[in-house]
Amino acid sequence: MARKPQFDYDLIVIGSGAGGSAAATIAAREGKKVAIIEADTFGGDSPNWSDVPMKALLHASQLYDEARHGARFGLRSNTMGYNYPSLRAWKDIAVKRTGAAGNKKFYESQGIDAFEGNAHFLSPNEVTVNRRHLSAAHFLVATGSHWVAPDVQGLADVKYLTPRTILEALRPPKSLYIIGGGTIGVEIAQLMAIFGTKVYIAEIAARLLPKEDEEVGELIERVLAESKGVTALTQTRTLSVVKDGLGARVTFLRGGVEKSVRVDEVLIATGRTPSVDLGLENASIKYTPTGIDVNEHLQTTAKHIYAAGDVLGHSRHTHTALHESRVVAHNILMKNKVTPDYTASPRLTFTFPGIASVGLSEDDCLKRDLRINKATAPLNMIARSNTSDFHDGFVKVITDKKGVILGATVVAPHAAEIIHELTLAVKYQLTASQVAATPHAFLSWSEAVRVACGKIAR
Repeated sequence: MARKPQFDYDLIVIGSGAGGSAAATIAAREGKKVAIIEADTFGGDSPNWSDVPMKALLHASQLYDEARHGARFGLRSNTMGYNYPSLRAWKDIAVKRTGAAGNKKFYESQGIDAFEGNAHFLSPNEVTVNRRHLSAAHFLVATGSHWVAPDVQGLADVKYLTPRTILEALRPPKSLYIIGGGTIGVEIAQLMAIFGTKVYIAEIAARLLPKEDEEVGELIERVLAESKGVTALTQTRTLSVVKDGLGARVTFLRGGVEKSVRVDEVLIATGRTPSVDLGLENASIKYTPTGIDVNEHLQTTAKHIYAAGDVLGHSRHTHTALHESRVVAHNILMKNKVTPDYTASPRLTFTFPGIASVGLSEDDCLKRDLRINKATAPLNMIARSNTSDFHDGFVKVITDKKGVILGATVVAPHAAEIIHELTLAVKYQLTASQVAATPHAFLSWSEAVRVACGKIAR
């Protein structure tokens, strides 16, 4: 007589975003019995609410903005217009095309049981979802994170926007106050400003994009102010928000002075909190409000339960969550455990010019007391900046004293593509001279990489 399996599944994955999807599909392909549970929309944040729709709208807005300023090339484009409902329709097409949004059927076609609802641990090997009890030998918690309102007086009483809800807006607001000057805040500021919104962006740090090198924040602040009329309120603490007619009045503290501004909408782009409300204590999983604790193999304090992605509490990029998910799949399926390698994960901001960085920033090097060399090549040093009439940007490279590349930043059109040769350099410890000695195509933006590396090599 066949022995009844001890558990319903080999693996239950909680969360169908980047942190969960890769592990679920890999394990299913390897013949394991897998279930996936999703409390929101299948596919998670990236294809439904952030990366994909946001980049689709940014692409359209940047095209519109470039075309509008085409007179200098002899283009008659000053009468260009746009239709916002059609732009939203384009965003929806892009979301649908990726195939990862709302993709419950995809999992089912892979032989994975897909459940909609909130998962809650009952014990280390059992969860409940919609009153059904499911057990598994292994679990992966990949519930991601969610936006939380910062501690600002009156904010809870005003209908504020998040980066998720603004994508559903029927039209751009006439004026907008953004709390948070990180990647997402800056992307939304540029997007809305191109479509005519008067934007204020408040950041508590001394510059926008505080996690990037100083020159980046300074340049992007200037670009946003000069070409888009965006008011950057750096070193600013937002104090209170009160309803004012159909809009809101926002009071903030800057340079010791209280000021206020009236806007149509307020958007919060600061602070995502890991989604850890799923009875983790019942499975003996150690966690804090800032995320789940894991070891170097991404195992929680309950060794058969893993965690990956934003639920770990370090808001990183989608490609990092996918990498962690693949590591978890390997560690469940194989005897030899591997650890995630974060050394060369690029960081991207899809503004125009684009911003991309990899490895250590200058601040990181200072904190670690590393002795470094650095060089910057402004875009106007290369021929492409003339043929494209674009000069706002640079490539910056940081090396150790032996010339090995530790980190780099690109601010340029197509920065997200240009960064990858520097990513390769950081991953494989190439020197600036090796990169400088590599032929770079004439009239490509990447020539700025060669120039920056050449300066250090000299």
